[in-house]
Amino acid sequence: MNRREAVQHISLLLGGTILGANTFIACKSNDNNAVSFTEKDVALLDEIADTILPSTKTPGAKAAKVGQFMTVMVNDCYDENDQKVFHDGMKKIQDLSEKEYNDKFTDIKPEKRHALLVKLDNEQKEAMKTWKANEPKHYFRLMKELTLLGYFTSEIGCTQARRYVQTPGRYDACIPYKKGEKAWA
Repeated sequence: MNRREAVQHISLLLGGTILGANTFIACKSNDNNAVSFTEKDVALLDEIADTILPSTKTPGAKAAKVGQFMTVMVNDCYDENDQKVFHDGMKKIQDLSEKEYNDKFTDIKPEKRHALLVKLDNEQKEAMKTWKANEPKHYFRLMKELTLLGYFTSEIGCTQARRYVQTPGRYDACIPYKKGEKAWA
């Protein structure tokens, strides 16, 4: 039994109580239907992710290697339709960048990247209003979800972007929260 099968079995035993269990159960490494990603694709995904979660006082999504994470998740956990939507979405972002700014997404200034992704975010919000469960989601929504998942499950996201206690002492159910504090990891 490999690690992936072990995680699937544990997820089934827990009855889907862990967050996103359906994703883990559905994940199967299958090279037959996997979309191939190049180093340029990973670099593009890193830049998209870093525009969504840029470096501030803590490292951004690019430092957490979210682009590489996205390629693994798309190939191992997405069905063929979602893989195609995701991969085609990368091309759409490049095309839109060239149409609006006459340059590749990775070569335009951060302000222009941000403006372009805000436009796509508004587009995906509108698309999700009429979305039906059997249809693939908007490509930018998939990218945004994977960015957040990849970042906040990475070592950087857990230990630097959140408050992190490696070995907690006791469980305190009610801890006062002050606006602006980091969430607990």
